[in-house]
Amino acid sequence: MSNVASVKNKWTWLLLTLVAIALLVFGGTRDTGPKTQSDRIDAITKVIACPTCQGESVYVSRASAAESIRAEVARQVAGGQKTDDEIVAFMEARFGSRVLLVPRSTGLDALVWVLPVFALVCALGTLVFAFRRWSVSGSNTVSDADIEMVEQALRNAE
Repeated sequence: MSNVASVKNKWTWLLLTLVAIALLVFGGTRDTGPKTQSDRIDAITKVIACPTCQGESVYVSRASAAESIRAEVARQVAGGQKTDDEIVAFMEARFGSRVLLVPRSTGLDALVWVLPVFALVCALGTLVFAFRRWSVSGSNTVSDADIEMVEQALRNAE
């Protein structure tokens, strides 16, 4: 029986790994980019942090630094020479990586998104297997010796 359980555990872990890889591939290749220039400017400024504000995006902030970044993004979008990622990379090169409000969803930065989900799935899977093993290995039958022991304890308590 332990060989069967071992094989089931291996298949389950393989399935969990494949699901995590599929989610990573899906998230990395999904393209839901905006269509108009205004939508592109809004999308880009929503992921860039205001360098003078605490926790605000350039899209929300009305600080002068945010206004100048919005103007630069609008200028680059209007130029039509760069993609959204290239404009964000330009701002990142200019202000440092702290300018990104959301980590990139490609490469090593994708681990920021995938690892917590994968860890949660693995933890839940481990709990399911542990509970299943405990319920299978534990018997619901009470032996005669156990019944005698309880009856004796009750007699002694009276």
